Formats: sequence, structure tokens, C-alpha cells
Amino acid sequence: MTPDTPPVITATGLAERSPSGETKLPFSASDDYGVTHGTARITLDMATVDRRYGLVLEPEPVAPVTLDLPLPYNGSTDTFKETLVEDLSKHPWAGLPVALTLTANDAIDQTGTNTPEIFALPGRRFFDPMAAALVEQRRDLLWNRDNAQRIALVLRALTYLPEDIFDSQKAYLTTRSVIRRLEINAKTPLTDKMRDELAEALWKAALQLEDGDLADAEARLKRAQERLSEAIKNGATEEEIAKLAEDMRRAMRDYMEKLAREAEQNPDQQQSQDGEQQEITQEQLQEMLDRIQDLMREGRTEEAQALLEQLSEMMRNMQMAQRQQGEGQGQGQQAMRDLQETLRQQQGLSDEAFKRLQEQFNSQRQQGQNGQQGQQQPGQQGQQGNQGEQGQPGGEGNQNGNDQPRALSDRELAERQEALRDMLESQRNGLPDAGNPEGRAARDALERAERSMGDAGRSLDKGDISQALNEQSDALDALREGIESLGQEMARNQSDNMGRQGDQAGRPDPNSERDPLGRQAGSVGRLGSDENLLNGKDPYLRSRELLDEIRRRTGEKSRPKIELEYLERLLDRF
Repeated sequence: MTPDTPPVITATGLAERSPSGETKLPFSASDDYGVTHGTARITLDMATVDRRYGLVLEPEPVAPVTLDLPLPYNGSTDTFKETLVEDLSKHPWAGLPVALTLTANDAIDQTGTNTPEIFALPGRRFFDPMAAALVEQRRDLLWNRDNAQRIALVLRALTYLPEDIFDSQKAYLTTRSVIRRLEINAKTPLTDKMRDELAEALWKAALQLEDGDLADAEARLKRAQERLSEAIKNGATEEEIAKLAEDMRRAMRDYMEKLAREAEQNPDQQQSQDGEQQEITQEQLQEMLDRIQDLMREGRTEEAQALLEQLSEMMRNMQMAQRQQGEGQGQGQQAMRDLQETLRQQQGLSDEAFKRLQEQFNSQRQQGQNGQQGQQQPGQQGQQGNQGEQGQPGGEGNQNGNDQPRALSDRELAERQEALRDMLESQRNGLPDAGNPEGRAARDALERAERSMGDAGRSLDKGDISQALNEQSDALDALREGIESLGQEMARNQSDNMGRQGDQAGRPDPNSERDPLGRQAGSVGRLGSDENLLNGKDPYLRSRELLDEIRRRTGEKSRPKIELEYLERLLDRF
């Protein structure tokens, strides 16, 4: 009889990383009667881990990774070659040295193993420096939750000047929320659920910075250039370079199409630009990008980097020429859009706070009715007594056993309020220096809005929702005032520019052209006006102010009952 020998299995190459972060491991296996099953077991190789920074502490226990090996779908399993593909990019060990052991089984459960392979567990590669920093802090949090306070300090340092490093406001707000939750829970260890939630939030923020959802063609082109440059510097694989180069091709194509559309819409501006820059075609830019890829395949990274810098400089020149007309106006419009978005988010947060106050009021009223009917259960009297009229922490207990504590919800509102305040501060700091009374008034109003937001955040953190609503109302008023003043500043600057252009062209000053009602004529055509027909504030903003005032008064429980009922009816109509 011929004895049945154990299977033989071995890795035929090093573990590789796909551009999306998947791990690819080629292997071969053989058995005289055929392999029936195989596994790959991955464990952390502590002996070779670089124990610095967030890895100084002892790691928390993490179960080894066990994966089933793929077998041929058709044909014999006596001798075969396959590739194990698995996405481990979010695993706590991604990027750290691990030991891989392959095992193959035959029909009588004999096993064969390979010599353990030591390699860095492949994970997704982040070319955006800020995204890479967030992923590193996520790894430290999963390594040991006692790193929480160190991570909070690092993240606070990284977000000190957000306008310089955060391309996404969503990623910035997510990061600020993580900081707040880490600091609030400084005195108690993080639960498994909270640790995993914070790790997931950091991962999403990193993806937002790396991939982004930028709708602007110029912003996408800038991101693609930066990622390709980082990839060349860090020695990325040929496959990764090809993917990033294709992303840049698409971004360049979209940007060139954008320039072509703007040239059709603004022929006068196109004629004023430098003729040499107009001669650069999309085909020439594509050829330069193809040359960069060829140099990378040949291992000439320095030449590839130099050519990419030359390409980036050409694109920057085109962008600068494109924005020579009305650069200040474009910045002002972007600032206006950002502030309007902050206003919308603050209004939404105020709505959430008011709903919370209504829940507390309804709960107190229901308990009062139960007390009058003599149906109050034992233990409710103490609970009712602890609830304050102003939403103090004592009034944040559960209404039933299934609801989450009110205190946690109040803290989440406080975190959102603090993040909005930080965002407004960065927007105000990004405004150009004020050169007229309107500009100074806008900045003063935004500073008042910041202070009111900070006060509202502290009130929410204490559970004093009624006071927070008053402060949020003040913040909304100051925000609207700042936006209105900024709009007046932009209109004045635009009017001054139009006047100068009219004088230079030998045309009369547009400021002198008024309609029969004394209003300035529109900047596009001569029919209509750019000015508001109403004297005073915008009707929508005015209605919003009235709604905020009604809500503020509804939160004052000291008012007469008949007045509170009337205010509630008004809110129902709104």
C-alpha cells in the first residue's frame, strides 16, 4: 500500500496591497489525494513592532485573524496555485508586522503547514497627510484605549489651523466631535462600543479627506496633483501610480472643460489672458502625465517628480490667469456661502434643542397630571422633584427604561455647538481685512455670534436647554447681521469696481444710473435692480427671527399658562 502523505503548502510570493487596500497573498498547495480545506492564520509579531508613540502601552487582546483559503472551482486539488484576497485595511494591525501561518488539510484530516512568514499587514494607503495622521490616531486608539487623552491632544493640535489642512468641513466637524467625546470621557475608561464608534468616525473623516466629494473641478485637480506627488515621494507601486494618474487625467479633463465653458461665457476675459498660456492644450498635458508614468516604470522617480512639479506649475499659472478677473468677488461669494451654511446648521441645532425642551416640558406636565389623579407610582415623586424647570441635569433621567439618558443627548448637542463655533471662527479668520465700515460691522457681528455659540455650548453641556435657546437665538441674530453686513461690503466693492471699469472704458459710472424709484440698475442688463424692494431685512430672515423669538418665549415656563398655550398654538401653525 502507498502511504497517504500530509499536504504541502507554501507562500509563493510576498503579500501585496491593492490600490483599494486589499491584501493579496499568492500560495501553492499539493497533496497526493487532494487538498480538502486550507486556512491562513495571522498573529501580531510583537518582537518586531516599533514600540513608540501610541504603541508604547501594552496592546489590548485581539483575536488572531483566521481566513479560509480559496480552492480551485474546477479541476484537481492535487496541485494548484491560488491567491488569497481579503480586505484587512480597517484591522487594528494594518501596517504592523504580523506572522502568517498557512495550513492545508486532506480528506483524513492530515495537516501541512508552512514556515511562518513575517511581513507588514497591508492596509489602505493614505496619500493625504492629514488623512494618514487620523488613521494613525485610530490605530493607537484600537491598540489601547488608555491612549485616549494622548489622542485628544494630538487631534487638538492638528485642528489648530483647520483652514490650512482640512479640505472638507465635514471631516473637520467629525474630528472635532471625536475630540470632544474623548475629553468628556477623560475620567472614565471608554467602553468597547464608544471606542469602536470613535475609531469608525476617524476612519470616515480620513476617507473624506483622501477621496473627498468635491464638486469643483479645480479643487479635484489640486487634490489629484497632491496625491500623485505624495505617491511618487513615498515609493508607491506601479499599480497605485497608474490609478492616481488616471484620477488626475479625469480631473484635468474636467478642469479644461470648465475653462472652455467659462471662455465661451466670458469672451472678454479670455482675450485679456496671456496668449502663451492659451496655447497649452489638453493633449499636451496628457502627454506630460503619460511621460511621468513612463519615468516611474523605469525607476526614474526624481525625473518623474520634477516633471510633475512642472506640470503642476503650468496648471497653477492657468488657474491664476483664470481668476485674475474678480478674484476678490469670488472669495467673498465663497465666504458668503460658507456663512450661510453655518447659519443653516445653527438653525437646525436650535430646532433640535427646542425639541428636547418640549420633551422635558411634556414629561413634567404628564407627571403633574398623574400626581393630581393620585396615580403616581412609588419612586416617581423623587424623580419629579429632581427635574428642574430649566432642564438641569437632574431632569435628564429616562422617561422609560428603553430611552437613553438625557445627559448623553445634551452632551452631543454641546459637541455639535462647539464644532459649529470652531467652524465659524475659522471662517471669520479667513475673511480678508476689512477696509470699510460694512466689513468691520460684519466681523464684529460674527465675533458676537461666536461668543453666543460658546455660551450656548456650555449651557447645553450643563443641561440648561432654556438658557441655551436664548443664547442660540442671539447667535442666529448676530450671524444674520454679519451675513447682511458682508453682503453690503461685497455690493460696495463690486460697485466700486464697476465704477472704475466704467471710467476706464469711457462709459458713465453705473452708480449714476438710477431708475425712477432711485434704485441702482442691475449689473446684468438694464432692466430691474439688484437691490431689495423692501426696506429692512429679508422677509425670510425676518420670519425666522419671529419663529426663534416665539420658541424662546415658549421656553420661559414662568410666563402665564394662557400665554404659553397661545405660543404653542403659534408653533403648531408654523
